[in-house]
Amino acid sequence: MRKPEDYMPAPKVGLLKKKQYALFGHSAVKVCHWTKKSLTEGKSCYKGRFYGIQSHQCVQMTPSVGWCQSACTFCWRPLYFDPKGLKEDFIDQPEEIVEQSIAAHFKQLSGFGAQVGTVISKEKWEQAHTPRHVAISLTGEPTLYPKLAELISAYRKRGISTFLVTNGLKPDALQYMADTQQLPTQLYVSFQTPTEQMQKDINRSREDKAWEKLNRTFELLPSLDTRKVIRVTLLKGVNDADALIEGFAAMIGKGKPDFIEVKSYMHVGQSRERLGKENMCTHEEIKAWSQKLATALGYQYADDSPESLVALLWNGTTPRFIDFSNPAV
Repeated sequence: MRKPEDYMPAPKVGLLKKKQYALFGHSAVKVCHWTKKSLTEGKSCYKGRFYGIQSHQCVQMTPSVGWCQSACTFCWRPLYFDPKGLKEDFIDQPEEIVEQSIAAHFKQLSGFGAQVGTVISKEKWEQAHTPRHVAISLTGEPTLYPKLAELISAYRKRGISTFLVTNGLKPDALQYMADTQQLPTQLYVSFQTPTEQMQKDINRSREDKAWEKLNRTFELLPSLDTRKVIRVTLLKGVNDADALIEGFAAMIGKGKPDFIEVKSYMHVGQSRERLGKENMCTHEEIKAWSQKLATALGYQYADDSPESLVALLWNGTTPRFIDFSNPAV
């Protein structure tokens, strides 16, 4: 496994390590804020409320820490972009990434060991060392890792479910997952721009024919045999106008997702260099906009999380909660 310094500028590596990313090869792990909250305070992220995720059993990782085709204005992650993806001689094997990601996650959790028996129950601590869920969403664009489908299968073989978040600019990668029956447990497509010009302004993609490829992904979604979510990041004063709801509904309707999450932009991390706090929506604004979108699409307004400024819309048929007792997920 190559070192991150072999393909990434040293300042970038130093910044990621400073921000507590555990780097290995072209991948990374970082313990989520909600994993810590689950262990120490018994609180779960909104995915627990919406779908039944156990946050203390979740690993947050990426197989493409140094690659993305976009430079989204709202992204809070440390940005380093190479839209071409990984070079052949840098590609790590899926099984090795699985091993390293779990080991790195456990190492980052080790600092909480002193609280076991007092703040953290022994039962919960043991559960945290039996991961049941991996969020492939930490930073970078996962579909730029050419063995992503095999990585998902490698996690599944261990009885670990996967939530994959993609910008939707690699429809061929999703088609390959479908063709080889290696789709994730739940597939997220991030979507903020109901027009091509807005995609250029907000997502600032360097991918050729980005708008065309995003549309291909939405056309592909109904045929994918997995749980599908469209995640809309709402930026106040940028893409939240009521006049845009019809455009959002037309695009989302084409994808026929099981769920839609509407989440406010969060004024954190490096996004603060590009957007202001005034671009965050309030919980009430998220609710009001989401309810209008639900009406336009014929979806149910199912739930929301005030703490995370996110609302859930549901098609009313797909089971909301995932059966994590089923090893096939």
